[in-house]
Amino acid sequence: MYKGELISLLVTVLWTVTALAAEVASKRLTPLGLNVIRMCLSLLFLSGMMWIGCGQPFPQETDVETWLWLSLSGFVGYVLGDYCLFNSYLLIGSRFGQLFMTLAPAAAAIFGFILLGEQMSVLAVVGMLVTMFGIGISVLSKGGGHRRLSLKLPLKGILFGIGAGLGQGIGLVFSKVGMTHYETLITTPQILQMMPFSSTFIRAVTGLLGFALVMFLTRKTRRVISAVRDRRGMTFALIATIMGPFLGVSLSLMATLYTHTGIAQTIMAMTPIFILLPSWYFFKQKVTLPEIVGAIISVAGVLLFFL
Repeated sequence: MYKGELISLLVTVLWTVTALAAEVASKRLTPLGLNVIRMCLSLLFLSGMMWIGCGQPFPQETDVETWLWLSLSGFVGYVLGDYCLFNSYLLIGSRFGQLFMTLAPAAAAIFGFILLGEQMSVLAVVGMLVTMFGIGISVLSKGGGHRRLSLKLPLKGILFGIGAGLGQGIGLVFSKVGMTHYETLITTPQILQMMPFSSTFIRAVTGLLGFALVMFLTRKTRRVISAVRDRRGMTFALIATIMGPFLGVSLSLMATLYTHTGIAQTIMAMTPIFILLPSWYFFKQKVTLPEIVGAIISVAGVLLFFL
């Protein structure tokens, strides 16, 4: 009873820890370095889980269509979304980066409408507006002689945050299509049980290939390799990997199998609220009342998507 809800709550805690660890690791290893290291580690962990669960270190009973959709999900969600997310951590911090992740349901709803013909309710549209209003309260402030509204965060960091939310939401739509198709192919109970981990593995393969290509094109291979020598950075990268793409993403997919997707997504969307206290305690970041109110309103906007 309430298995899906409890898993979703655990995912929220894991993603909060991931965000805090990734903020530290991004500053020490660079966002690109962290992403490459994180994908490599997550593939190792996921292979181990599949080996234990179904006797093989790679996804079983898949086909080309499964790999296509989940690879698209990995490219959009990891290569584009996570690259933007970790750059936002570098520029505006993890608590604001996570705040922009509340845009993901809106992005998923719009893209689902365009790609899959899914209907958007009036409440979903209201939810988008409420979420954007909450974000606005958090990132805008009054200043200057005329007390005009202005951004209190770097514009580049805000754009990276928006990109992260869009990447996460669109990636979820591709993932949904891929996993729905994948489920129809599976005939073995053990492989079905491992499906969330197998799906995450496929997404991570694409993520690693994408980041490797970016690393090659930007000629940052040596810099990424040298980052491995940073023990403190690697420690936080390991924490971010275990809590994020290994346990967090896999359990988030698992949660939707035991409860309604809307309930799971609503609970997992509370990270911007969960992260406020540890950001203040560990990073000594000043948390203002408008930021708290903005985070609560943004999460409330997400809730409207699933009523």
